[in-house]
Amino acid sequence: MSLNTFGHLFRVTTWGESHGPGLGATVDGCPPGVPVTAEDLQVWLDQRKPGQNKFTTQRREPDEVEILSGVFEGVSTGTPIQLMIRNTDQRSKDYGDIAEKFRPGHADITYWQKYGIRDYRGGGRSSARETAARVAAGGVARAALAKLVPGIEISGYMVQMGPKSIDRARFDAAEIGRNPFWCPDATAADEWAAYLDGLRKSGDSVGAVIEVTATGVPAGLGAPIYGKLDTDLAAAMMSINAVKAVEIGEGMAAAALTGAENADEISMGPDGPVFSSNHAGGILGGISTGQELVVRFAVKPTSSILTTRRTITKSGEDAEIITKGRHDPCVGIRAVPVGEAMMACVILDHLLLDRGQTGGTRGRIG
Repeated sequence: MSLNTFGHLFRVTTWGESHGPGLGATVDGCPPGVPVTAEDLQVWLDQRKPGQNKFTTQRREPDEVEILSGVFEGVSTGTPIQLMIRNTDQRSKDYGDIAEKFRPGHADITYWQKYGIRDYRGGGRSSARETAARVAAGGVARAALAKLVPGIEISGYMVQMGPKSIDRARFDAAEIGRNPFWCPDATAADEWAAYLDGLRKSGDSVGAVIEVTATGVPAGLGAPIYGKLDTDLAAAMMSINAVKAVEIGEGMAAAALTGAENADEISMGPDGPVFSSNHAGGILGGISTGQELVVRFAVKPTSSILTTRRTITKSGEDAEIITKGRHDPCVGIRAVPVGEAMMACVILDHLLLDRGQTGGTRGRIG
């Protein structure tokens, strides 16, 4: 299987399977001299790891990251950084019943159609467990950004679970870390808890929409046509397992606006251009404006459910399937730190690209 690497100058290759001995990432292109420790990266992995509450899979993984190379005396050396996370709580026997069947809505069938072989133990590379490696790599990217562009802040949160959305009028960033859903609306979080608990007990699952923002991003990142910042952000978010749609800024809703409504009017402020709104999501022509970057992505419902579904076997026979084991009733919950990690990786990648092309110089206004 090829194409397990993303990024241009800051390049991340993930490896490993859900039920193998371990998984991890090889991070190449991190500038030298960046303070990086396993403890720094663990902070982000702890946000994503399973088994933290009843609304996520009860698989118990410490997700402890090990740095095997590329760091010496607490700082990056400029050589490849090898990160490893060992699997410790696999229960492969839970998947014995589906070895010959395909889960509807899952990549089981397409992996088989493409490769003629699949790791049915949790889905192998198609498992959301692969994203632990991305979060570890994202920790490296965050460390580099903190050194190169202090002040960049990346924040992810859930804005919709199934048909239930937050009320933007009640948006409170302080609420994000106070509930198990990364929800900035305390009232919505309470409603989601009851809603998801009912789905969980019935053996079903539901999807979600995650929003990720980045403030403090300098203007000028990204390049026209084929090197657009939003192109790479969209690809990065879409590459997350179970993601089915990505929006930048106003996204699909922009189609319902008039030109006058959609235009982010510009005035001159004491420190440079000031925009009256941010329908563009902080990107125009593929290049950052200096405003907040805004990306949303939709995560489909978990395919492994206890509700009986019709399917077929590898030999083409009709069958029914129930997926036993420990699964997320809403996998979107643990996708929040993954989206943040991908945002960090893309921003750092484009920062390095910009330094290489322009040296970081900017067109002067005023």
